[in-house]
Amino acid sequence: MNKKVVSGIGIILGLFSLVLLWNLLKPSTEVDFSAEIKPILNKHCITCHGGVKKNGGFSLLFEEEAFANTESGKPAIIPGNASGSEFIKRLKEEDPELRMPYEKPKLSDEEIDLLTKWVNQGAKWGEHWAYTLPEKVEVPVLTEEAGFSSESNSFSKNGIDHFILKRLHTEGMEPSPQAEDNIIARRVALDITGLPPDPELFQNFKTGKLSYESMVESLLAQPSFGEKWASWWLDMARYADTKGYEKDQGRSMWQYRDWVIKALNNDMPYDQFTIEQLAGDLLPNPSIDQLIATAFHRNTMNNDEGGTDDEEFRVAAIIDRVNTTFDVWQSTTIGCVQCHGHPYDPFKQQDYYHAMAFFNNTRDEDTPDEAPALRFYSPEQQESVDVVNNWVAKYGDSSTVKAYKDFLRLREPVYKSHALQDFVNGSYDDHASAILWNNGSCKLENVWTHGAEYFYFNHYSYYSGVSFTIRKDNSEGEILTQFTLNKTEEPVTKRIPIKRIEGPINIHIEINNPQIPKTTNALHMYWLGFLPDIPGGGELGFSKIQKEFEKAVNFKAPILPVMAENPKHMARSTQVFERGNWLLQTDTVQPSTPPILNSWDESWPKDRLGFSKWLVDKKNPLTARTLVNRVWHQIFGRGLVSTVEDIGSQSDFPSHPGLLDWLALRFMNEHQWSIKALVRDIVLSGTYRQKSELTPESYQNDPENELYARGPRQRLSAEQIRDQALAVSGLLSRKMYGPGVMPPQPEGVWQTVYSGEQWIESKDEDRYRRAVYTYLKRTSPYPSFITFDAGSREVCTIRRTVTNTPLQALVTLNDPVYLEASYHLAKSMLSAGNIEAQLAHGYERATLSKISSGKLEALKELYATSIGEFKNDNDSLIQFLHFDANPTAELAALTVVANAIMNLDEFLSKA
Repeated sequence: MNKKVVSGIGIILGLFSLVLLWNLLKPSTEVDFSAEIKPILNKHCITCHGGVKKNGGFSLLFEEEAFANTESGKPAIIPGNASGSEFIKRLKEEDPELRMPYEKPKLSDEEIDLLTKWVNQGAKWGEHWAYTLPEKVEVPVLTEEAGFSSESNSFSKNGIDHFILKRLHTEGMEPSPQAEDNIIARRVALDITGLPPDPELFQNFKTGKLSYESMVESLLAQPSFGEKWASWWLDMARYADTKGYEKDQGRSMWQYRDWVIKALNNDMPYDQFTIEQLAGDLLPNPSIDQLIATAFHRNTMNNDEGGTDDEEFRVAAIIDRVNTTFDVWQSTTIGCVQCHGHPYDPFKQQDYYHAMAFFNNTRDEDTPDEAPALRFYSPEQQESVDVVNNWVAKYGDSSTVKAYKDFLRLREPVYKSHALQDFVNGSYDDHASAILWNNGSCKLENVWTHGAEYFYFNHYSYYSGVSFTIRKDNSEGEILTQFTLNKTEEPVTKRIPIKRIEGPINIHIEINNPQIPKTTNALHMYWLGFLPDIPGGGELGFSKIQKEFEKAVNFKAPILPVMAENPKHMARSTQVFERGNWLLQTDTVQPSTPPILNSWDESWPKDRLGFSKWLVDKKNPLTARTLVNRVWHQIFGRGLVSTVEDIGSQSDFPSHPGLLDWLALRFMNEHQWSIKALVRDIVLSGTYRQKSELTPESYQNDPENELYARGPRQRLSAEQIRDQALAVSGLLSRKMYGPGVMPPQPEGVWQTVYSGEQWIESKDEDRYRRAVYTYLKRTSPYPSFITFDAGSREVCTIRRTVTNTPLQALVTLNDPVYLEASYHLAKSMLSAGNIEAQLAHGYERATLSKISSGKLEALKELYATSIGEFKNDNDSLIQFLHFDANPTAELAALTVVANAIMNLDEFLSKA
């Protein structure tokens, strides 16, 4: 044999031997705790060995617990020694009484092998991916040998597509072709504005006068952007026009809804959007808009029912605020931790109450007047308010200026009637006022008078000549003031002189009027307020300012419940509730944030403002990921993390973790928290522009579209379905803002109690306004919205459950809104020519697509059947088109067809 050949064979054998040796000696791939181990523990182990249960003294929730000694005196997991670890032995045990998980199926061989490998590798604990800070992510580079067709290469429009294509390549799949222009125009308009594109914009795009990118910019600039995306945010903010609970009386909250729309349209950076809603009142010299923003957390329900405890429902509101804040900004189910440590995530019960301490010092107290409430003065009233504020600013110090400004805006801080106690011949009445009869008395503790010569007393008196006395401490104490109250026509606020004394003190209040029956309500007391004296007492015009102030505190004006912080002398302490029971209060805690997340900056104040800054700090691992994931979900119908409510350890793993982090970092750093820029990135991607057609192959490989090998397709929201019907019929009003409107709804839906509130159908264009402006009563929401899965907004809703029920078809076929819209669409079809042209015109106007021959034939048959019936039954014709003075069978039949078009899947869905 040739020596060269022998030499070559030797080299090959040598290399082969080296490869074999490497394969034998190479280190095995390190197990990823977060992606591979934690899901197994959560699925099979943690229900018995977690935050609530720690059977055998063994817990797998926290690292220190997992490696601690168990009840046996030894740790169950010995890092590096799987054969010596009881944890692994029990998994392999054949005896069902000894094997873990107890009384459940044995783990698969793959799962046991993975856990064994993990322990042998040192049982490195690691953190859940969501609690680690997103690091710089490189956009994947697409190479020619990736195997994509030229069509796939043209698919890539921005960085998003590189991540999507990389995953598709891994799965051996190709993206779908780009959708037709008419489909993509309708899709992007509905996603950005909630409405079909206006005809001119659509025509310019179809004819090439306008690029896709320019159309997107035009849509993002439209005021309808804020209206569409506000519905999404208002679900999370639990916005409604009533208070909830049993009485569910009206509440004026629409200024907050309008603030959200304006903030979204102005592309307010999300960090500012967050801070103003959670703590706008704590910003330096807050504007009216910043105070309005704080109504986010005044959307909590208020219980006016007689016999309930105000403090219980104040606490319930605070708990709701804590849970909602973590739900909305952190995708974290913190509510579990109210009663016990989290079963799955690294949050301990004390963490909950440390966080609660940030929210527990607000002035609201579950009172019917919804205080504190921002007042919206008329120009004439505002003039008087400005006169007082300008005087105080001229002669007073900064704290006095703030005290008067806040008091005129909010009527706070005051001592509410439910703080009164030790009643004699009197009682606290139905969460509104304290009532005293003749010779009645009560007590108020820990009152700070600010050394003032006057206090402000809000009351309602049935009789004149009522002697009112305030004493220090008790009925034998020093008289601080004594005066006579006369009959009032309604509750009024009076300025009453009082002896100057420094607080805190206890005061004893008593009344007397022997001329009235013993058990007759002589006096209703609502609140007492103490302010520093108006400065500038020796200046010309001082008495006029005093009268101007007394007049101003009695102004009647529209209000909006907002947030306000307790002053130091009214500050509350926060205690841990044993098992979550607010009546069993244990350790006192201070405000702090969960240690598993980003650290606290000591320059931040320990209040809601500091907390909001902690949330939007770029070192917070959850805030940007949460927002990006939710916006993606709104557009694609599923999140990059499909469990959009929760990205904790029980969540699904991201379908594209690199893309999620890349978008989160880009959102914070390159886009400076701009939601519009994030939406623009997504809708400009090739991923978004794909056809949404589902083929047997794509269904087999990716039924949930987790890989995004096709475009988004889902049913429109309740609001979009109604708005689209009004838009294509030409009825939609573009009027923005203002109180909620009441479009047509079936008779008898509202059954109100305790008040004369009624559903009074709005007139003129108000009945055709966008759905975001529809009045929402929590105990009786707008019926067609509920049928299409909108909520009552009693609690924060992160994701609506999408259903498909016969009731939905009944709504779009019979609801007066859809019938009227169908009628107007039919009228526009009349001028299109012959019947075929009319039907084709109506279909294209509704769907922006050309009608197929099969659908055309079906609609022609429906038209023929309908026109025959209406010609033979004039009574049905008149009843069906009752809003038309001169109905015809042709128009009625076209209305039936138009209504059928509005029930087609291509109309009700985004393709």
